[in-house]
Amino acid sequence: MRPGPSIRFRLVVGIVLVLAVGGVAVALAALAYGRSAAQQSYDRLLVGAARQIARAISLRDGEVVVDLPVSAFELLSLAPRDRVVYGVFDETGRLITGYGSIAPPADGSAFFNGSFAGEPARFAHVTRPFAERAFTGSVSVVIGQTMQARRELARQITRNALIAVAIIGAVMAALAMLAVRAALRPLHRIERDFAARSSKDLTPVDLDVPQEISSLVRALNRFIARIDRQLQIMHRLIGDAAHQLRTPIAALRAQAELAADETDPERQRRIVGRIHERSKNLSRLADQLLSHALIIHRADSVDLQEIDLRRVATEAVAEADQWLDEAHLALRLDLPEAPMPCPGDELSLIEACKNLINNALGHGRPPITLRVRAENGMALLAVHDCGEGFPEEMWADAGSRFASSAGVSSRSAGLGLAIVSAVARAHRGELRIRRPAEGGFEVAIALPAGRESRP
Repeated sequence: MRPGPSIRFRLVVGIVLVLAVGGVAVALAALAYGRSAAQQSYDRLLVGAARQIARAISLRDGEVVVDLPVSAFELLSLAPRDRVVYGVFDETGRLITGYGSIAPPADGSAFFNGSFAGEPARFAHVTRPFAERAFTGSVSVVIGQTMQARRELARQITRNALIAVAIIGAVMAALAMLAVRAALRPLHRIERDFAARSSKDLTPVDLDVPQEISSLVRALNRFIARIDRQLQIMHRLIGDAAHQLRTPIAALRAQAELAADETDPERQRRIVGRIHERSKNLSRLADQLLSHALIIHRADSVDLQEIDLRRVATEAVAEADQWLDEAHLALRLDLPEAPMPCPGDELSLIEACKNLINNALGHGRPPITLRVRAENGMALLAVHDCGEGFPEEMWADAGSRFASSAGVSSRSAGLGLAIVSAVARAHRGELRIRRPAEGGFEVAIALPAGRESRP
């Protein structure tokens, strides 16, 4: 596993990118606001000065007379580095006083941009109407100012806004780092919990974690549980092998030693016969132990698929026929005509059926019938024989390992029904034992039926 960038690094990078994009957006907004604010501020000065000049216009003997007020230019002196230009025009556009390089706008706009002495300038336009006997019409006042002070004010507003944004961004970044550290603290608690565990500790993680991490913790606990089950299978197999195989192996060895030392051919043949019988029992015991471990392992590692229980029964009988002797030829199949679908693992179910058949062959009476049927929304794989079966008080313990009701004897480890019970639990079903009304004894696996087999 190659470790990638940490979650903290990714969160920090994401936050920095967000703040950077936000800072650029705020900078552009501050620049636009600074220009607009500077424009509005100096436009008010311009229009104020223009109105003062307009109020100073009077008529004398029918002629327009302009007495320029000093206060009008005092307002514009707030921008000492800017140059000021003005002009007063009659309604025909004739210059009355001022600079002839400027003129009123043709569309009568209150403000317009232009140039003066090679520099960009901003102009304000104000009109004053007259309606007297000697003069009737409007007088236009145009006053302009270069734009150095405007640009400086816009830069100052933008700079101050960016300084404020930078300070706020730094504070937000620091708070975001603290928030990231606090948000990642549950992960550090999980890390410390695992670091402090011994290699044998497979208990679930039991920590208070946020909701976003709880699903991860649940998945982790499920994974730990699967590992724990696998280890239990291994320990159980080792324990069962040590407990169940030691005695028959020792007996087999003792019989072999007796056969080696025996000089009487007849007695030696009998000892060899017992060795052969014990070898078969030992082989059957090893098969049961390995089968039980395999079933438990497949319950955690194999996904259930839709299968037809009729096929399971047919395959189980076909495999059972390979080790049936002449005394057990009365093995029957009772299958429905319609498919019996069920979600399951075919290999596990076939193994369970073989154990049911083997249990009936060893402890029941022929004829033995393997049946597939639907019952109360469940699909059943049942083995019926004509014997009495074991007592009813032992039924509850029948699925336990090495239970006496499961057939523990010198020829069996009592794992047959334990395997069947494990398969049923792995398929969300159950082991059912009963004495049918027609007589005999029946052991069945009841499984959730597929849609087609439900009534």
